[in-house]
Amino acid sequence: MNCFARIALAAATAATLIGAPLARSEDTKLAFLIAKPVAPASLPTDVELEKRGARIGRIDIQVDDVFESTLSLSTPYRVVNGLHISTHDATVRQQLLFRTGEPFHRRVLEETERLLRGQRYFNDATVTVVRYNEDNTVDVHVRVHDVWTLSPGISFGRKGGENSSRVKFEDTNFLGLGKQISLARSNDVDRTAWRLAYTDPHLLGSWWNLTTAYSSMSDGSEQALELTRPFYALDARWSANLGLSDEDSAVSRYSLGKRIERFDMHEKQVSVGGGISPGLRDGWTIRYLGGFRYDARTFTRHENEPEVDIPEARTLSYPWVGIEILEDNYLSTRNLDQIGRTEDVYLGRSARMQVGFASTAFGSTRDALVIEGALQDGLELGHERYLINSLGWRGRIEGSELNDGVLDVNSRFYLRQSERRVFFASLTASLTSNLDPERQLTLGGDTGLRGYPLRYQAGKANALLTLEERFYSSWQPLKLFNVGAALFVDAGRSWGQDEHATAPAGWLEDVGVGLRLGSARSGLGNVLHIDLAMPLNRTSDIDSLQFLIETRKSF
Repeated sequence: MNCFARIALAAATAATLIGAPLARSEDTKLAFLIAKPVAPASLPTDVELEKRGARIGRIDIQVDDVFESTLSLSTPYRVVNGLHISTHDATVRQQLLFRTGEPFHRRVLEETERLLRGQRYFNDATVTVVRYNEDNTVDVHVRVHDVWTLSPGISFGRKGGENSSRVKFEDTNFLGLGKQISLARSNDVDRTAWRLAYTDPHLLGSWWNLTTAYSSMSDGSEQALELTRPFYALDARWSANLGLSDEDSAVSRYSLGKRIERFDMHEKQVSVGGGISPGLRDGWTIRYLGGFRYDARTFTRHENEPEVDIPEARTLSYPWVGIEILEDNYLSTRNLDQIGRTEDVYLGRSARMQVGFASTAFGSTRDALVIEGALQDGLELGHERYLINSLGWRGRIEGSELNDGVLDVNSRFYLRQSERRVFFASLTASLTSNLDPERQLTLGGDTGLRGYPLRYQAGKANALLTLEERFYSSWQPLKLFNVGAALFVDAGRSWGQDEHATAPAGWLEDVGVGLRLGSARSGLGNVLHIDLAMPLNRTSDIDSLQFLIETRKSF
């Protein structure tokens, strides 16, 4: 959880800001739009430009400061702008999906906007045609809004009755180059850990992504290296990846929110793969995938823990093939899962399916058909109502049994009641079959049942219903946070007997209220949740009121 001390530090000192005027998020948005270059009235429409075969001409980059530079901007904000290292034009340019001399397509400009808005170091991004030239070229203006990305600070969280803390130094846009470095010390119910990580999303100015990480944990360590060239755009023609990881950690089993046993696991993973695609055709992309995976896990007794059944060592080594199908269908809006930020909501249909064959001939400890897949369908129901459904599955078919099988279902519904009110409903469900010993399907305060301890129920299946009335204010205290609130109801339960836990006791419900603080000027891009939840099916081992503080990616 991030208590946003990092953002306050970025704004010099909170004390000097007390006298600064508060800002409305509409004002911020308006300032961002006012300075956008205005296209001449004679500019042809996008359809006309594409029919004429227009090409991209001059490309101008504009990088806005963290705080909008106006005559009335207070001194502390000017200091922050002065200390901030702005994103280099070259960093923005290397992420563009178009180049001078290439054909003009409005779809490509819109996808570039989504790509730029997806970066943690930008608050917003627009790509605009500003001029049509006599040589049948169009000049394009790319405008991005920087945020403060150097985030040293202390964070604290609480959910499911358990505390967590983190001391972290992070820069998501190191020296304005788009690279990410972080050093953190975290402490939660599972472990205490030091973690050092580095990510270069555009290695040597290319689309290759390099990620490295090292963690020293109270229950082990982790080393990871990944080199990936993703399908960075819908029309991208190929991808490739190499991943290596080696991790020692402790695995805990829970019942009624209490850890009942623990053992150690050593895991080595190697993956190599890639894909090819004919590109975007008639609004659809098809990608043909393949690769090889190696996953070896060994288990030992945890020091100072009582004797428990130690799982057998397991190695899966297999080639795999797959296919991915994507529809180009996005909606740009505000005030759904974020507060005062432009959101790109995927409303298309997509499918991804993979199958592999693990064999002792490849070094596996067993023969198995390894399956994995996901489906998604987004619907715009009219009158600003949206329904997004997803289905995911994975597992191993070994002989006549399905082992480590998981089926996940999720539905999200949004109903915009006004510019600043949204009704949200979510239904998630999971069904398992012969989970591997190191896995456990749990439900509690850490998985959305906010009025109960973390990992409270365990079983072979579960379901969770969440209803929220969301409020999005125009208040932006000290120009740092976008403020929202929520009233919520949660209801969930588990089914089936987990052999290591108490049998589920039926449905659990809670009601509560929460404050939401969206990060407006930092590279965190997160929403701080401060919730009070009251369990409606309380027993003597459950507090009458749960206090939760955590940082999430969305409202």
